[in-house]
Amino acid sequence: MATMKFNEALIHTVGLLLERDPNVFVLGEDITKYGGIFKATKGLQERFGPERVFDTPICEAGFTGFAIGAAMMGMRPIVEVMFSDFLLFIMDPLCNQAAKFHYMSGDQISVPLVIRTNIGIRGGAAAQHSNSFHGFMTHFPGLKIAVPSSPAEAKGLLWTAVEDPDPVLFIENKQLYFISGDVPDGEYKIPFGRANVLRRGKDLTIVATSYMVNQSLVAAEDLAKDGVEATVIDPRTLVPLDKETIVQSVEETGRALIVDEGLYPAGFAQQLQAIVSHGAFYKLLAPVKTLTPPTCSIPYSPPLERQVMIRAEQITAAAKELMGEEP
Repeated sequence: MATMKFNEALIHTVGLLLERDPNVFVLGEDITKYGGIFKATKGLQERFGPERVFDTPICEAGFTGFAIGAAMMGMRPIVEVMFSDFLLFIMDPLCNQAAKFHYMSGDQISVPLVIRTNIGIRGGAAAQHSNSFHGFMTHFPGLKIAVPSSPAEAKGLLWTAVEDPDPVLFIENKQLYFISGDVPDGEYKIPFGRANVLRRGKDLTIVATSYMVNQSLVAAEDLAKDGVEATVIDPRTLVPLDKETIVQSVEETGRALIVDEGLYPAGFAQQLQAIVSHGAFYKLLAPVKTLTPPTCSIPYSPPLERQVMIRAEQITAAAKELMGEEP
């Protein structure tokens, strides 16, 4: 066990995978000497050479298509797409091609591809570099989606993603890259489709994703000071989704608050709201509540940017409203 920052855990994991499997290679924009936009590939080319780790032109559709072809031929590419906003450039090769080959080939072709990208609001990235498209991406059968919330999960979920036979969208968060945590040594995998119950309480269930997990845990501690005990659940993978763990918890507590950075009305929070409302309907003591950023383009101005970010105190207030208390 070692303490690492989130981005260091990614470098550590990819390094181990490159050492173990000659079919693994890494590509993306500015990932070599620059080390990636959030320094999550720093030093890898120096260790493994330009044939295993290399920069690409600024053409997301082109290098994603190249990686899909390599994956179909037995390689295991890890592609860095600099921001999730740029997923729009690769919708056809990723969602209309890679995600469907397994099905359309009658189980004869697999595409073991990992796309790493990030979501969230941080540092004045502004309207074209701050979107959170993870909920939108769940609408494409054949594409798995992992959303880690800690350095240990970054390692465990990424290892599983690289060994998976299907394409995996691995979604990080700008706020998490420089957060530290303990990371297991050696080979470490976290199974897809298994939610993580980080805290147990009897009064309400908070389901949160990515950086919102961290903020929800802070909020849960604040709520406990006022006598409200919250369960906090991190789905970890959106596809496959561990519906059973989430619905069971809501049936036990009778109340659900879903916290996510995807925008209303088509974000992951609204999808999960429907699942929980249906699955736990007869045990609900209050309507399922969601907390998401305002539906707007993300501003560049730091004071305005802070206004659209979800913070722990907002989660605390939303939970108190759900409990019928004054925030």
